[in-house]
Amino acid sequence: MEFALKPTPELEELNYVGLIDGLWYLNENGITSVSDARVVWGRGHDKTLERVCKEGRLTVRANLALWAYPQKEDAQQIEALKDMYSNVNPECFLRKNQIKVYIDGLLESTTAAMQEPYVKNLNLPGIFDNRGMNIFDQSRLSKYINKLQHFGDNDGFDFLVHAIGDRGVHEALNAFDDSWISGTRHRMTHLEQVKPDDFDRFERLNVIADIQVAGNFTKPSARGNIESLVGKDRAYNFIPLRSIYDAHAHVTLSSDWDVSTPNPFIGIQNAISRGHQSVKVKDAVEMYTINAAYAMRQEHVVGSLATGKDADFIVIDTDIIDQNNEDVIHKTRVLQTVLAGEEVYWAEDQNLVDDATCQILEDSYYYGSCSFDHYCNAYP
Repeated sequence: MEFALKPTPELEELNYVGLIDGLWYLNENGITSVSDARVVWGRGHDKTLERVCKEGRLTVRANLALWAYPQKEDAQQIEALKDMYSNVNPECFLRKNQIKVYIDGLLESTTAAMQEPYVKNLNLPGIFDNRGMNIFDQSRLSKYINKLQHFGDNDGFDFLVHAIGDRGVHEALNAFDDSWISGTRHRMTHLEQVKPDDFDRFERLNVIADIQVAGNFTKPSARGNIESLVGKDRAYNFIPLRSIYDAHAHVTLSSDWDVSTPNPFIGIQNAISRGHQSVKVKDAVEMYTINAAYAMRQEHVVGSLATGKDADFIVIDTDIIDQNNEDVIHKTRVLQTVLAGEEVYWAEDQNLVDDATCQILEDSYYYGSCSFDHYCNAYP
């Protein structure tokens, strides 16, 4: 498998073209910062990002979460990850400062680690108790955290742990508890099944709860699918967004794109439409902005509009804070996206520019052309 997935020139070029297109799509959706949640460095994904950075075409702030391969030998992999660490890049907004670890699998395949057996039994080989599986177990995760959250003079990774089942969530929190030191900003993502006894541990351990609700499968209307897997009682609090937020956890909303759309307005719409697990519009906006900036260790420069911060902002066509618009937030259209004061996206026929600016944009390598009446037509 390692040999089959080894980087080739053809694959590297496909990665490059895909990244350029993807960056444009992110900017079109108003995204200026991303945490790339699984950078498969064995296939050269990080090198593709570095190439785009050097070319001046990286139009987001990017924190890379380097994947901890479950099949690699620990000591060798830990040293390799240390060698890749980078928290400053003078050429662009690119940092390799996170580690991605999977503690379990997925609910749909009954591989997410659960405290009690699934209702559905797929009779998967090697899983005899029908309670899912560990990809990293608690002790191995603790080892990686201890070795990588602080090393050298002042280096250290923040961890991003995939945890879906309630047993996986509990064991990941145990690993963070066992390895706790001050100053970390570790986070756990997905959190589809969480026991109430673990809600307040996120705040106590300063572990960020990263949740996705943009996908249709996360809506309360899709709960029947979850009931078929774990039963009605456990499905009732599928993705307990409000419960974790009420326990004073630091909560972020994200997309897990391309599992779900990166459109934050669909995520906000869904976050306020979850019945007893809903949050308010203002809270959902903060989860996508200042809370996410905190998780990326950049809340001092972005995440809110304030004097002295960098000018990362978007212009939209809807006042999403107006209560009269709560039912149409998902239809919000981005008109302009600005990164550090530089325009990286504008909607077609929305940005009228003068002669001089039009020529500058036409000469730029990543902008398109200007139409006769000087409306910009942009292409990646």
